[in-house]
Amino acid sequence: MIDLESIKAGLENGEFTLEYLPIVSLDSERCVGVEALVRWQRPAGVIFPDDFVPLIENTPLSGLVTYWVIDQVALELGDWLRNEDNVELHINVPPELLGRGGLEYAAQKSGLSDVRHKVVLEITERGLPDQLGLQALDLAAGQGVRIALDDVTIDPANVLVLSRTHANIIKIDKSVLLDDHQGTGTPRWAEALGVLLRTTDLGVIVEGVETAEQISLLRAAGVKQAQGYYFSPPLPAQEFLHYFARQG
Repeated sequence: MIDLESIKAGLENGEFTLEYLPIVSLDSERCVGVEALVRWQRPAGVIFPDDFVPLIENTPLSGLVTYWVIDQVALELGDWLRNEDNVELHINVPPELLGRGGLEYAAQKSGLSDVRHKVVLEITERGLPDQLGLQALDLAAGQGVRIALDDVTIDPANVLVLSRTHANIIKIDKSVLLDDHQGTGTPRWAEALGVLLRTTDLGVIVEGVETAEQISLLRAAGVKQAQGYYFSPPLPAQEFLHYFARQG
């Protein structure tokens, strides 16, 4: 059974781990960043965030898990982040934590505050922060931290809304790529992405890329970065470092 008590016990018992999903430049097909993904390793198997994160939203556990992720990221990839140029690290952050001071404290405690310009905080489109959180976004931006709006679905109707977001980066949900255009013409999502990129300064990262055809459509739309199994599955820290090093 998955409930708050079992999640808390799992965190205390060291059952949580991280995997890292590379972010790849579509121009060079080289890794330019990575997203930290939390996993819960139970005796019966791995539990993924979709199955436990909704349970902890707006509870104290939301902060505890997030601060654990920041500490663990610093231990596993802190040196990589400091020593490599032109890379970035994405960390998923519950919107309710923004503006409460805990993230700033966690960054200082973990040692990541000195590389804050390489850190991207990801928040979900469905959970845009309150006014205090919006003020924190502005403060973070002034300190060099960038914000990504995650799990975004896109069509011509919401391009204008997205263009006014507080975020620096839009992450397009993998479901968008499932739009079946029957191999004829350009799918609506590709057209909408093209409009967004031509009319704003937002960065765009597309999730869930699996095929060469999708890569071609994304390049034609002007998308510069993507992640997905076409490039690599999520990897444990050491395997990610080997993956990055192999690109030489």
